[in-house]
Amino acid sequence: MKTTTRIAAAIAVLCIPPALAQQKVNPPVATYWMSVDTASGLPMGGGAPSMMDIGRMMMGGGMDGGASRSMRLELGSQRSAGAPAAAHEIPPGLNMGASLPLETPQRTRAEPREDGMPENFEKPRGRLLIFWGCGEQAGSGQPYVIDFAKLAQGQVPPGLFGRRINVQRGPSSARSKTYGDWPNQRDSTRVAADGSLRGEHVIKGNYSPDIRFSLSEKHDFMEPVNLAQRRSGGGGVNLSWNSVANAQGYFATAMGSSGGEDVVFWSSSNSREFGELLMTWLPPAEVARLAREKVVLSPSVTECTVPSQFVAAAPSAFLRFIAYGEEANFAHPPRPQDPKTPWNPEWAVKVRLKSTASVLLGGEDAGAPARS
Repeated sequence: MKTTTRIAAAIAVLCIPPALAQQKVNPPVATYWMSVDTASGLPMGGGAPSMMDIGRMMMGGGMDGGASRSMRLELGSQRSAGAPAAAHEIPPGLNMGASLPLETPQRTRAEPREDGMPENFEKPRGRLLIFWGCGEQAGSGQPYVIDFAKLAQGQVPPGLFGRRINVQRGPSSARSKTYGDWPNQRDSTRVAADGSLRGEHVIKGNYSPDIRFSLSEKHDFMEPVNLAQRRSGGGGVNLSWNSVANAQGYFATAMGSSGGEDVVFWSSSNSREFGELLMTWLPPAEVARLAREKVVLSPSVTECTVPSQFVAAAPSAFLRFIAYGEEANFAHPPRPQDPKTPWNPEWAVKVRLKSTASVLLGGEDAGAPARS
């Protein structure tokens, strides 16, 4: 038995690709990330939606006309600079001028409270009720209940923590000797509604090597999510959406209040997932894994019913939806084919895409039963 185990282990070692087993890969001098989003519906930021936003959503119709585009540009480098300066020279089709400045933010340190918690932190009260899955009726074991008072006392309910999500970590001031980003205080120009990322991109700065790459239509802004909803005959809410080009998968989540201190949460996952880590850019390989595990809806799915039990428990809920997009990666110089030759990239670029939507659950024409 031991001999068989040793043979299996030896075969496993021999099957490891030489590039993975031997090649030394050093971190790039500079790392550049473009995080690109197309957003429809109500604002998904930290601020509450305005009355104009809510009025527009309650008037009915699709959300395609209300879509907006945004980018976050981040440059991190191992080099230092006394007076950091960098800019992203953009293609003409973006309709935002010749370049966007990458400003180095001033580091500020927030004074912690004596108890170690952030300023304005209040201990949560009440309970968190968690629902999940697409269907008229919630599945067995729902809702999963978390009592905040018991949690504060160290009474952790069984199975509280879900699966591990591979969340990407890009450039930041904490992980770079010098860092710059956009938008910033110097320039926060809105991305043009008809702008395009297609074409040549060049990043130049006094703390990084020149970076050059080109984007095609596949890695342009994603089309908007046109999210519609309608009350079902059994009390749930049927969601439907357009098939978004180049989408790798979909995920929806909603949160509301029972009217008291309880917070009610739902996600489209087939299993219990709190879902906050899923409402951001994810690598296509991670999206594919989560789709296989039925956490993320596959690209062929274009509808999902929010269970009636959630709708009854949270009559006023805010729903968020995400279509995960493609990802482009560039590096210079290319990785050597000889595994014995170390790879010393000067720079690496990641361009990641998503399209999002947000609505008040039960808004628009959701009062009418769904047509069969």
